[in-house]
Amino acid sequence: MEGETVLSQYTLESDGIVADVIIRRVPGMSVPQYFVNLPNIDEGTYALLKSLRIELIREIPEKIQQLSTGGTDQQKQEFLDLVITKLQSLLPNLTEETYRSLAGTLFHEMFGLGEIEVIDSDDNLEDIVVNNSKTNVLVYHRKFGWLETNLRIDEEEKIENYAEQIARRVGRQITILNPLLDAQLLNGDRVNATLFPISTKGNTIDIRKFRAEPWTLVDFLQNKTISAEAAAFLWQAIEYELSFIVTGGTASGKTSLLNVLIGFIPPNQRIITIEDTEELVLPKFLHWVPLLTRQPNAEGKGEVTMLDLLVNSLRMRPDRLVVGEIRRREEAETLFEALMTGHSVYATMHAETAQQIVNRLLSDPINLPEIEVASLDLIVTAFRQRRLGIRRVLEVAEVEEAMSAGKVELRVNNLFQWKARTDTIEKSLSPSVKVQSKIELYSGLTASEIQDDLNQKLKVLNWMVRHKLPNLESIGLVLNDYYIFKDRLLDAVEKDLDFQAVQRL
Repeated sequence: MEGETVLSQYTLESDGIVADVIIRRVPGMSVPQYFVNLPNIDEGTYALLKSLRIELIREIPEKIQQLSTGGTDQQKQEFLDLVITKLQSLLPNLTEETYRSLAGTLFHEMFGLGEIEVIDSDDNLEDIVVNNSKTNVLVYHRKFGWLETNLRIDEEEKIENYAEQIARRVGRQITILNPLLDAQLLNGDRVNATLFPISTKGNTIDIRKFRAEPWTLVDFLQNKTISAEAAAFLWQAIEYELSFIVTGGTASGKTSLLNVLIGFIPPNQRIITIEDTEELVLPKFLHWVPLLTRQPNAEGKGEVTMLDLLVNSLRMRPDRLVVGEIRRREEAETLFEALMTGHSVYATMHAETAQQIVNRLLSDPINLPEIEVASLDLIVTAFRQRRLGIRRVLEVAEVEEAMSAGKVELRVNNLFQWKARTDTIEKSLSPSVKVQSKIELYSGLTASEIQDDLNQKLKVLNWMVRHKLPNLESIGLVLNDYYIFKDRLLDAVEKDLDFQAVQRL
């Protein structure tokens, strides 16, 4: 098309289906286009696939039932092989690639989300959104933001069927009487679906894609999500068992930031994480017990709430307690009771600034006593700049008590702040009071020794970035070395040895 600009192009593969993706800016369109060039299937072949579907349901009902509720990789491959064998007898002389593509298409229609399954394999996407049958599917791309695809689910009934298939996979239901679905799939993707007339313009499906390779500390430092100086400060706070909440708006990266920061916890301590959906990922060698809430079944039985898990976790002798998200008063009360009894706790919570978190905790409906909220040490605010498509740590603040009009009140003292004009995270001129004094109390270090410790951590962080440590495990091994073989690691960092050389020491 005249005037269009190609921004990116690449190839996807999903269950034998190969598709080319072209991302382009088209004159007259409000957002760029995500064009998926799927293999063309003529009407005759598509009709054959529909009849083959009916035949398979009749021939192998048990396997169909198993696959409709998830199934195993082996069952999936056996189904695809069976379909290919049948296609070879019905449509001879096709290429092997065509047979695999047709088998994958049938599999996606029977057990998945049709054409959407192909773009679900795109690791560049964060969200896939179906608003109704009258509009094209939208996607959120990590680099280019919101894009409009050339795909459309053209029947409301089909969108509802896809939502029902998702619900069956996780043992749930979505019906006119129960028109809302919030579910996590086995691959980690989180799916929300709504049915008409609750969603007034049609049935909807929203897929929040789970990142196959979790964000790492090196990723965040390279992307300028956090500065090395702020990361070193938070590392020191975590080492000396201070507690914090990560806050931010929707999709600001709260959980990813929390996941990166709790990697600083020493390896000889027991970590218990509590989540609604399984998002936190820690190095395998850490002493880590992940716990997950459970929704009630169709009869309303079997629910396990976050509060249930919080209360139970306190009987598991945790050194560090991590909660995916605080939403309710009961959860906040239990978490702060744990904090008050000497546990180090970390959590996420929705708010735009650190001060808003303090206000939310003190006000209805949570309404915690000031003495409990004062026990929280730090608040880290994640921020998503939608115009530029970037995520940043907006502020790192400590919670402190101060006199105002003759009474004690809680306020936040910003220690690090993101400056939009320069896109830098700068240290505040206001010195730390609470964190500094707590570290001195807990460690016995002097102010100058605390600064030396920060400088050492800063050197290690910069070394990890220079050598581009590739994944969670390698970064975890370095942090493990820091706690166990500190002098040896610092010597290697001073000599600027590479990661492999450090591991051979």
